[in-house]
Amino acid sequence: MSECVDSESTVSGNQANIPARIRRELDIDDGDRLRWQVEDNGALRVEVVQQRNGTFSDFDGYEGEEETDVVVDHDAWGVDVE
Repeated sequence: MSECVDSESTVSGNQANIPARIRRELDIDDGDRLRWQVEDNGALRVEVVQQRNGTFSDFDGYEGEEETDVVVDHDAWGVDVE
């Protein structure tokens, strides 16, 4: 690990900004979470948990020409709508 300072930010209230260069380098986006851990030697460790890697992360949506009907399609999967 490098000992040089990559970037700095100022704490305001209970919040601190993540410098843009670090956000770009680590691909941090809105909705991602940061896990904070203080090591035994006092070093701070931060892990980025990207939220867009979930079940629908690769889903681009429906781009077909056929219209869909959510009620009919929903019922087709065996889920009752009351």
